Amino acid sequence: MAARGEMNTDRALLVDLYELTMAAAYFQHHIECQATFELFVRHLPPERSYLVASGLDSALTFLENLHFTEDDVRFLEQLPAFHTVSPEFFDYLRGFRFHGDVRAVQEGTLVFAEEPLLQVTAPVLEAQIAETYLLAVMHYETLVASKAARTVRAAGGRAVLEFGTRRAHGPEAGVRAARAACVGGCEATSNVLAGALYDLPLAGTAAHSWTQVFPSERRSFEALLETFPDTAILLVDTYDPLVGAEIAATLKTSIPGVRLDSGDLLEKSRHVREILDRHGRHDAKIVASGDLNEFKIEALVAGGAPIDSFGVGTDMVTSRDVPALSVVYKLVETITGGVAQPKTKFSEEKVYWPGRKQVFRYFQDGQYHHDLLARAQEDYPEALPLLEPVMREGHRLAAAPAVKQIRERTLANLACLPPAYQALSGAPVYPVEKSAKLDQLLGEVRAQHFGAVKSSR
Repeated sequence: MAARGEMNTDRALLVDLYELTMAAAYFQHHIECQATFELFVRHLPPERSYLVASGLDSALTFLENLHFTEDDVRFLEQLPAFHTVSPEFFDYLRGFRFHGDVRAVQEGTLVFAEEPLLQVTAPVLEAQIAETYLLAVMHYETLVASKAARTVRAAGGRAVLEFGTRRAHGPEAGVRAARAACVGGCEATSNVLAGALYDLPLAGTAAHSWTQVFPSERRSFEALLETFPDTAILLVDTYDPLVGAEIAATLKTSIPGVRLDSGDLLEKSRHVREILDRHGRHDAKIVASGDLNEFKIEALVAGGAPIDSFGVGTDMVTSRDVPALSVVYKLVETITGGVAQPKTKFSEEKVYWPGRKQVFRYFQDGQYHHDLLARAQEDYPEALPLLEPVMREGHRLAAAPAVKQIRERTLANLACLPPAYQALSGAPVYPVEKSAKLDQLLGEVRAQHFGAVKSSR
């Protein structure tokens, strides 16, 4: 748990100010309703035909540990924004804990626009304070897991390794990206802290600087193999990749593999494979890296590049082509005095479906056919409901599964998604239908709202 502390999973001040100003006002006015918020992506960008849900473990860990330290409270007391707030509110924060319930889709589940990844039901003040962190962690890990899944698909069965920490938007982002990439299908990461926290396979041996330190390329290869005879991957393009490959192939010991990190990887991998095979190094693997993404990998695979695995860094951890999703956390229902009130908004382009919901997935011949977004009370026995209870009264209902298990779930889900929806570009929109009862509820809330507006004029 000490390492998780370094990941700031229990820092209550990792929050936008307005969450706390609203919380103070809720407290002052004795607003004590139960509120349900749903976290979802409004619409998918054209470059994404599906998303891979990730971040739930981080979200639940945060909620379980959420509290304000004495230093936190003292800091808030001194803020000008809170100078009119009663001392009782700060006493409340000193004993603050999350007591709510959470329903969610499992990590590794494929999700589409408007489908809740997470549903939080709690006293409104608690649910409000959690908003910023939940959005941040669910958004980023889902973003990277989705990018990873696309990259793994492009590799066509060849291993994809996550190498992006040094290009992530901060060290903590690198750790979260490593986990999310493995959720999305990557076989290993170079991030050692992520390996320790989440039991992830690790990959990597040496960089160009290793080769440069030695008086000769041959001696650098020999020294690395003396230390790591079973795992050393020799980086052969510090100077000339073909000369480096020739040196590696003529060493007096076996070599696990070589790595190419620049240039025309299709042409160079073919030449390097020929050199290795000519010297009887048929078992030596070729690893490729260097500004790779799913499109470049797809082209390499289509071109028949003799590459056994791909190391992907910057594009993976930044999701460079789609660096952000339209993820939101919206109030969909309040309960006061046992009476439920569905909630939505009607501002232009920001209408969303009111009420607590469930997502039902329909299959045909073992493949996804369509989804149905419905009210939580509805039942469709022929379909698979995706949202399930994961936390009750602030406590997890089950231990988090290993990332290896989540990865297997992701790959199994992708195997059920028809290939047309997995195209890297130009994929059709997966059908997500709305139930008649959900559509009726939206109409009722609209009529109530605009009727009330008219009567107040």
